[in-house]
Amino acid sequence: MTAVAEQTGAWLQQLRETAFQRFTELGFPTTHDEEWRFTNVAPIARLVGRALACPSHAFACPPEVQQHLAQHAPFDHHAFVALNTAFFRDVTYIHIPRGQVVEQPINILYEAPPTVSHPRTLIVAGPDAHCTIVETYSGTGSYFTNAVTEIVAGSGSVVDHYKVQLESSSAFHVGVMFASLGRSANFSASCISLGGSLVRNEIGVTLSEGADATLNGLYLVNGRQHVDNHTSIDHAKPHGTSHELYKGILDGQASAVFNGRIIVRKDAQKTDSKQTNKNLVLSDEAVINTKPELQIFADDVRCTHGATIGQLDAESMFYLQSRGIGKQDARSLLTYAFAQDIIDRIKVQSLKDSLERILFEKFHEHAD
Repeated sequence: MTAVAEQTGAWLQQLRETAFQRFTELGFPTTHDEEWRFTNVAPIARLVGRALACPSHAFACPPEVQQHLAQHAPFDHHAFVALNTAFFRDVTYIHIPRGQVVEQPINILYEAPPTVSHPRTLIVAGPDAHCTIVETYSGTGSYFTNAVTEIVAGSGSVVDHYKVQLESSSAFHVGVMFASLGRSANFSASCISLGGSLVRNEIGVTLSEGADATLNGLYLVNGRQHVDNHTSIDHAKPHGTSHELYKGILDGQASAVFNGRIIVRKDAQKTDSKQTNKNLVLSDEAVINTKPELQIFADDVRCTHGATIGQLDAESMFYLQSRGIGKQDARSLLTYAFAQDIIDRIKVQSLKDSLERILFEKFHEHAD
């Protein structure tokens, strides 16, 4: 073993032990914590708690990962990030050099093992680099996926990121992504949640001067599914722009949470930010809790936010039925149209086609 490898291994082991210690101090969040008050993770705690032990495994870690790994996804106040940092087995590391344009999307597929997994992804795009990343999570049976993704977008880079969550209907999923944007970087993230029993998606983006961030999300839940989306857009420097649109469709006894926070720092003058959350509730028993937040410490900004909760439009239903379309088919068409707005924003054609098929099948099942 070389001296560099030994040094890297020692650094990684220290990182793991520090993260594990922090996790033991924090413990699993409870509904008494403001950030988790609508999401009870007790089933996850029971599943994970039986297997906890101080981590010691190592892997071949390139020295240049050490510069970014665990630097953008802090675990001081986040138990699940601490848990992932302590127990991830390897890192999916993608580095796009300065100025390189990757034409084809880079696909990352995580298929969950029988019990617990801690996927770790690090994406570093150099200055003026262009890339598209598609992260897909799937699996069968009952298990827990605890994923952390760190993205570094260099100055002038363009990074499009897609997360597709297709977990088993009895699976648990917590996914956290942090993105750090350099000067004039352009970043977009689309989060599609279609599976899982209990799901939590968190996205945090920090913008440098002149950076642009777009966050799109679609969550579709029915039965007793629960999905919780938390987003935070931090305008740390002036002339930043952000746009956010999350849409949810709830049926059965499902529940969902949307908490979107926009922070505009004191020096972030000329910020332009817009956030929208729209929810379509298809049953009387479904529940949505939505909470848009603005924290503005600058005075020369333009920031808006809004949230809506509604049912299918009665006039549109009547119009379709008057044209000979059955009630269930009309309901499916209008629901599909509500979701289509997010799907149309997907730039990867193969992914767009795949999601359109999945949505069509889901709505057709409900129609039957």
